[in-house]
Amino acid sequence: MPRKPKTKAAPVKKSALRTAKRELDAQSMRELEERIAALDPATIEQFDELPLSKQTAQGLKQSHFTRLTDIQKASIPVALRGRDILGAAKTGSGKTLAFLVPLLEALYRANWTPYDGLGALVISPTRELAIQIFEVLRKIGRAHSFSAGLVIGGKDVQVERERISRLNILICTPGRLLQHMDQAAGFETGNLKMLVLDEADRILDMGFRSTLDAIVEHLPRERQTMLFSATQTKSVSDLARLSLKEPEYIAVHEAATTSTPANLQQYYVVTPLPEKLNALFGFLKTHLKAKIIVFLSSSKQVRFVFETFKTLHPGIPLMHLHGKQKQTARIEITERFSSMKMACLFATDIAARGIDFPAVDWVVQVDCPEDVDTYIHRVGRTARFDKAGRALLMLAPSEEAGMAQRFEARRVPVDKITIKEAKKKSIQAQLQALCFRSPEVKYLGQKAFISYVKSVYLQKDKEVFDVSAVPAEEYAASLGLPGAPRIKFLSGQRAKALKNAPRATADDSGSESEAGEAAKPAVRTKYDRMFERKNQTVLSEHYANLVRDKPLGDDGSDSDGEFMAVKRADHGIGGSDDEAAAGEPTSKRQAKIALSKKLSLRNKPNPTKLVFDDDGNPHQLYEFEDEAAFAAQGPAAAQKAAFVAKEGEMIASADVEDKAVAKEKRKEKRRRRLERERADASDDDDDAGVELAPYDGPDADDGSASDASAGPAGPARSPSPEPKRKWFQQDAPRKRARRDVVEVEEPATLADLEALSMKLLGN
Repeated sequence: MPRKPKTKAAPVKKSALRTAKRELDAQSMRELEERIAALDPATIEQFDELPLSKQTAQGLKQSHFTRLTDIQKASIPVALRGRDILGAAKTGSGKTLAFLVPLLEALYRANWTPYDGLGALVISPTRELAIQIFEVLRKIGRAHSFSAGLVIGGKDVQVERERISRLNILICTPGRLLQHMDQAAGFETGNLKMLVLDEADRILDMGFRSTLDAIVEHLPRERQTMLFSATQTKSVSDLARLSLKEPEYIAVHEAATTSTPANLQQYYVVTPLPEKLNALFGFLKTHLKAKIIVFLSSSKQVRFVFETFKTLHPGIPLMHLHGKQKQTARIEITERFSSMKMACLFATDIAARGIDFPAVDWVVQVDCPEDVDTYIHRVGRTARFDKAGRALLMLAPSEEAGMAQRFEARRVPVDKITIKEAKKKSIQAQLQALCFRSPEVKYLGQKAFISYVKSVYLQKDKEVFDVSAVPAEEYAASLGLPGAPRIKFLSGQRAKALKNAPRATADDSGSESEAGEAAKPAVRTKYDRMFERKNQTVLSEHYANLVRDKPLGDDGSDSDGEFMAVKRADHGIGGSDDEAAAGEPTSKRQAKIALSKKLSLRNKPNPTKLVFDDDGNPHQLYEFEDEAAFAAQGPAAAQKAAFVAKEGEMIASADVEDKAVAKEKRKEKRRRRLERERADASDDDDDAGVELAPYDGPDADDGSASDASAGPAGPARSPSPEPKRKWFQQDAPRKRARRDVVEVEEPATLADLEALSMKLLGN
């Protein structure tokens, strides 16, 4: 059969393919919108049942997220419809996915491209939580083409500034975001579609209020806003500041009997403040195979407890995390603790919110939290995602009643327990030894003491936190300190109370005399004087400043930056006596003079030098004997004669040694001069046949050198040089003829030049 001729298919234009693809995408987008509108949250249990894009569903599946939690089931359908949300759920319930999934879907449905600028903004209160959110976003958004970035403190600002204008999704902390808004030229937020605040109650409090207000001013009002936290705010003023429009409040655990996870066992123990470190050390010794987080109120306390316990070796790996560390160290410690199965992490409240440390067995709170919300966030580091966990809170006797009432009001079940006497272990003696041996540890202890008392003083809830109930001396002794450092505001309070005591009880008979007797200082014992001794180290003056009355700064913080400073005029430095008595502040010039080296040397005693005898006993360089010891050595005349004879012998022996040394020096000088003369003579022999200019200088040979070196006729005699002449008496120095110089007459003709050249070539 004859073959049919092949017919070529008509080529398809690229524009037609693009048009078909756009129509297909538009059709799928319409179907997605219809599914979202018809969504019934009550019937959804899995992520694959949600109306999500293929890219988001693929990222969730590859990251092994399959089942929805309660907060995700309630908030994701509402967020997909574009509503503003106030989400509140217990810690560890999966709030991160509850806002990341709607975030990706909102940008996908808006056909957002990498060239459209910033579309979604997630703000976190801490750097560690921001890093964790960014890692989850990388997992579930791997199939999307959006560009995402992490902007937190502790990183290179210049690198972030160059790349921040090309980001579609930004996860950040408030301070660094505001810095880029003010400084980055190409950073625009006018097209923002979604704003998310994680741990919103922490961001909306007084610590971030001004920063957040400045950020919101840069953002457009037409946007979707979502706030998530374990303890959500309902303040109308806060919602108005963020421009929320009819937000939907979603609290999936509001009807629950407890505000904390049901699988969390919570205990508290009443422990006096001086016994807390002993109880903590005993707890660690009995839980060596557990993963523990220990919360303290300040970074100075965290560092002191870490440094001392590291030396005492409780038997479990120790780490510490606080806000004064560099960002690289904080990230490294977080990753190490997350990967370990048995460890103890001393931390401040920067680790209390949102951070997911896997498999934490115990959360121990040595210092009382400022409120119940802080307690809930702290214990939320354990018992996450339906896992079991336990929490222990140490309360001082003055804090028990107030905290028990607040726990009951917030439906937080905490059971009271007691510590067995066999489990208690006192470490006060070891801490005292550490502070005695190491000035650095003592300094850390003093700063830890001051920071704890200051944290109690600054708390708002005065029913729970009473600074007057703090046993200062006992607490300082439990830290290993010889005495309690004085704090300015406490001294002012005591002075004010003492001043007003007679006035308040003026109606009572004899009250003024009793108050006057009470105002008298107690008798100082030898132990008091011993503890008041200064450390003889470089930092002794700094330690003294910690013990003295030290004023606080304008912001309520102690002036750590001033190593030495003159605070008042009553130091006796400059100024009049009236000013010194009134305590007027000194000028900068007077303070500079007071700290000068000249004035400090004037007030110091004369330097002393010690010598040691054969037995190693120290003595002054010049010390006098008593009269009895002097008389026992014999009559004064005999002692004088013996002393003169002894000193004469020493002088004679020293004179002999000095003369021998001088004689050797003269011999060495003569030997060097003879060597120079022989060298000159050998140069003269080599220059034989060359006419030299006469020389009559002081070093001219007079035949003595040749006589000294002539044969066996007699011993060699050294020449007797003439006295050296002055510079104006010397003749012109002789000039040595150069061997490579030939003296000729100046050529006059061409023949003379040829003869001269032949002579030079012949040579």
